[in-house]
Amino acid sequence: MAREELTRLTGNGNGDCGQGDCPNVYRTASGAFVVQGDLSDAFTPPVGEGLVEIPENVLREAVRALGW
Repeated sequence: MAREELTRLTGNGNGDCGQGDCPNVYRTASGAFVVQGDLSDAFTPPVGEGLVEIPENVLREAVRALGW
């Protein structure tokens, strides 16, 4: 899936972190979410899964964008 196929819910891509390299939340066409953030080693996830850390304000922005 290409990034262009996702709806970006957070960030404008014009801030301090440039185009697309900030922690962000995206929504897929099927309604699922894709989260971009710093890799975390809090625990070892199951095979095929990964852990990322994103700031609370990024999640709050995503919730506002969805009108929840």
